[in-house]
Amino acid sequence: MSCDQRYPLPQVFLVDEGGGSHHPSQPPNLIPCWSFPPAVERMRSREKSRGCMGISPGLAMVVLMLFLLAFAALGFEGWQILQIQKKIKDVPWKKVEPEPATDFHAPLKQIGLHKPELSGEDTTDRPAAHVIGRIGPIPGKTLRWESRTGQAFVSGGVSYKVEDGALQVNETGLYHIYSRVELIFKGCTSTSSFDHSIFVRRAGHHSPLTLMEAHRAGFCPQTAGRSWTTESYLGATLHLKIHDKVYVNVSRPEYLSHTHYANFFGLHKI
Repeated sequence: MSCDQRYPLPQVFLVDEGGGSHHPSQPPNLIPCWSFPPAVERMRSREKSRGCMGISPGLAMVVLMLFLLAFAALGFEGWQILQIQKKIKDVPWKKVEPEPATDFHAPLKQIGLHKPELSGEDTTDRPAAHVIGRIGPIPGKTLRWESRTGQAFVSGGVSYKVEDGALQVNETGLYHIYSRVELIFKGCTSTSSFDHSIFVRRAGHHSPLTLMEAHRAGFCPQTAGRSWTTESYLGATLHLKIHDKVYVNVSRPEYLSHTHYANFFGLHKI
């Protein structure tokens, strides 16, 4: 049996009955032998394998890589911010001028340009007209209009007849004709209603020809007696002949709204 000679073995003595000491004639069958290092050596080897502060080298390397990635991402973000700031500085700045406020109290022009003449007409443009509601009492159901107030105009040979509220055309052709009326019923009930129509008077015909017509009913709320505003719009492209006179009728003119832009009537040649 072999033993590690780096570690000394204790001496073994045999004592006889006489109290003398002598070496045994034969060596003992068992000889003590230690083949493992002391506990102190094992602890030192473990501390060396754990590394600094008890952390293994592999784990320390992973943590270091994570820190490096985080710092690289922060640096890249900072570089992008600097590039964006440089681009913003290079963009030329323009002063934005405020747009002029629109006067909502004046009626808006829908067709053509307003070029007032002494006669109230402009024969150089294509036939067109846009007239707005007249504030005041209306004789009968045929409406009267303002042809020179606000954005109202007539041009291209179209004339407005003050005596009967007609727009007269002086050329045969296709015309887009339109009209809008707004009514305010102060005591609105379930039976309240009105008619809105556009008709033409033509030479050779004794009775007027209806071009468009609308009947409005059932617009009042369920609670009777309350004020209620309603409107009607008519528009179509129709064929007119020279010297035709176009009119607008409302069955309840006493309920018409007294605002210029709420009621209008017009036409233009296509």
